[in-house]
Amino acid sequence: MILTVTLNAALDVTYGVDSLVPHGSHRVRASSARAGGKGINVARVLSALGIPAVVTGLAGGPTGRAIRDDLRAAGLPDELVPVTGDSRRTVTVVSREDGDATVFNESGPDVDMASWADFTARFAALVHDARVVVLSGSLPPGLPSDAYGRLIRLSAEAGARTVLDSSGPALLRALDARPTVIKPNAAELTEVTGHDDVEAAAGRLRALGARSVVASRGPDGLYAVTSEGSWRAAPPRLLAGNPTGAGDACVAAIAAGLLAGDPWPAVLREAVALSAAAVPRPLAGDFDSALYRQLRTTVPVERTHAPVVH
Repeated sequence: MILTVTLNAALDVTYGVDSLVPHGSHRVRASSARAGGKGINVARVLSALGIPAVVTGLAGGPTGRAIRDDLRAAGLPDELVPVTGDSRRTVTVVSREDGDATVFNESGPDVDMASWADFTARFAALVHDARVVVLSGSLPPGLPSDAYGRLIRLSAEAGARTVLDSSGPALLRALDARPTVIKPNAAELTEVTGHDDVEAAAGRLRALGARSVVASRGPDGLYAVTSEGSWRAAPPRLLAGNPTGAGDACVAAIAAGLLAGDPWPAVLREAVALSAAAVPRPLAGDFDSALYRQLRTTVPVERTHAPVVH
């Protein structure tokens, strides 16, 4: 089983408009509202792949109830822990004209230490049934900046491998817990290391504790630095659409590869194919299954460095 953690769960509201014009009035042609946050999106993708995934994290208030109702409707096992504040909403406006997405993220409710203690107790019980743990997204106000580090240590004690997809202090404070894989994007790498060069930045984060770094570079695909070597993988062609959920699909593929024990080239090929197949779909957590089947046989993976022997 894969356990996904979304400490800042959200109700994702998506509006489709003909085109997005700053300062203008827009007619919404389509809308949706469903449970979201990065870890929940990862669980949706895993479920669509037929891989058992359990959702945990924090949710509260009327928005939290809407999140849980949608998880139930989607058939995703819900182990969310309640908080006193109202969960956040995200609003994504997708332009039909060019497929571009504009995203508005609320910060989330303040979480008190009693709720955090309740969550860590729930997590400690759940993680013993998990082989892989995915920890994704921002931390809501009130949580300690080393929250992910604490959860990674609990996962390691239970024998589970970990995939961390976060940024800023939440990412940096987790590195000394030795996550199995981290998946920053290029901008997040630069933010936390000061390096514009992806290879140098990934090496820096490995030196700080990450066992493997898989850096997403948008349409240029992935660059992975691991103890077994380094690889570059990219989609064979550019795809138009909404890239909002591509990173979560990538994380789902990495988690599935860890669960299966696949070699890195196979993991990266799947991750690029699945993330690219998410781009044409308007909602995060969805992917085009026919496109995914096509891409997973055509994504080139190039080794850039052999493993370093000490």
